[in-house]
Amino acid sequence: MRKVQHVLMAAGLAATASLVAFAQAPQAPAGAAGGQGRAGGGGRGGPAGPASFFVTSVGKGDGANYGGLAGADAYCAQMATAGAIPTPPGRTWRAYLSTSAANGQPAVNARDRIGAGPWYNKNGQLIANNVADLHGDVERDRNSINKTFALTEKGTVVNGVGDTPNQHDILTGSDSEGRARAGTEDNTCSNYTSNQDPPQGTPRGQGPGVWLGHVDRTGGGNSSWNATHKSAGCSQPALVSTGGAGLLYCFAAN
Repeated sequence: MRKVQHVLMAAGLAATASLVAFAQAPQAPAGAAGGQGRAGGGGRGGPAGPASFFVTSVGKGDGANYGGLAGADAYCAQMATAGAIPTPPGRTWRAYLSTSAANGQPAVNARDRIGAGPWYNKNGQLIANNVADLHGDVERDRNSINKTFALTEKGTVVNGVGDTPNQHDILTGSDSEGRARAGTEDNTCSNYTSNQDPPQGTPRGQGPGVWLGHVDRTGGGNSSWNATHKSAGCSQPALVSTGGAGLLYCFAAN
């Protein structure tokens, strides 16, 4: 009988020790198995968030002419509605676009238009926690803008290199830090109010055009999502010719 009591006491102590060890061990955060990832590898974990980022599935159809920033923002809001993406409380849809100084108005930086974050795609997967992560201010590739995670308002993948047609060029008018580009060249198609192309014979990259990023992070000599190369012009055919369709990045700004 005494032997049985010793066995039961030992089993009870072992169970108690196991419970203490489990309570003290670090537990995986909620949503860690949900596949939230970032370019550069590894999931971040954390719960899914409300959709606050998408790439437009189609352009407006008039090249880079969106009627300026206000028109581009309105188009983002229109496409969010079409994709059944509710505007998160306290936020406003903004197109990720920089503008050049013109008509007495200062330049505008895309990174300053989109709020503080965080931003999630339509599936609730984390795109970036904040502006610094989005642009790699501290560590490169702390965002999930790539072919897998940068989904459209429909939740679909944007055609990239190897797809037909390739539409990976996204209008930004920005440098890699999300700021207006320096110089006197037209890098924004007259701040998104023009669909005019350079005269025939103009060398590629010179004259009117808009700077583009590659949503699939492929091609163009670098892997930039927001500053890979300049378009051949501002018309719809010119944007298509370089692998685009006049698409925009849309962020819900807070």
